[in-house]
Amino acid sequence: MILETQGLCKFFGGLKAVNDVSMTIQKGQIFGLIGPNGAGKTTLQNCIAGLYPPTRGKVFFKGKEITGFKSHKCCHQGIARTYQIVRSFSRMSVLENVMVGALFGGGENGQRPEKKAAEMLDFVEFPLAHDIPAGNLNTMQLKRVELARSLATHCDFLLLDEVAAGLTPVELDDITQLIFRIRDRGITILIVEHLMKLIMSVCDQIAVLNFGEKIADGTPKEVTSDSAVRKAYLGAETRLRC
Repeated sequence: MILETQGLCKFFGGLKAVNDVSMTIQKGQIFGLIGPNGAGKTTLQNCIAGLYPPTRGKVFFKGKEITGFKSHKCCHQGIARTYQIVRSFSRMSVLENVMVGALFGGGENGQRPEKKAAEMLDFVEFPLAHDIPAGNLNTMQLKRVELARSLATHCDFLLLDEVAAGLTPVELDDITQLIFRIRDRGITILIVEHLMKLIMSVCDQIAVLNFGEKIADGTPKEVTSDSAVRKAYLGAETRLRC
């Protein structure tokens, strides 16, 4: 086990964005988190990654309680993330953007930030020169830079938030293969995604949220066969291939 939440809650006034969510993620898994818009998926990621302090409950990472840790401290523990809306330093070069991750997360002992950044850009197969401004990039190029920056922190656990949003079918195939390659580096992945084609093709386990509560978890086949999941999210008549 690499990550566990126990009864995790995040309330905003009377809104229970995340309510009593317990889940366990094993090292090396690709774990999917699905549910309708507003179900609490990104809020749950934010509680894990230190952007929001939980209202109640606990988070454990590699056997250590990290409940309420700030995002920079979570990063130093080995947790990195991407965002649904890609964030970059638009006036800085691609290489400099990724160096931020290498410097902030620390990277491997003794490795120069420039070298680590270049290595991660090569790993994500960034197709352009490393010295161009990030503000000149398209969506897929920005996603590759953000992934490289996250990986440059030398993380053990990567949270992906709708990484497939806005991609073409060809780009989707590329990002699918990249997710597998990240997992093959020994990095555990928690992915929030609406695109079921991607979820079904990459995930070992899936949890489903609805109105902030976990309504199901299991393998992709188990989850998509669950009547409560079909009613809340997939549609009563949905049948998906596993």
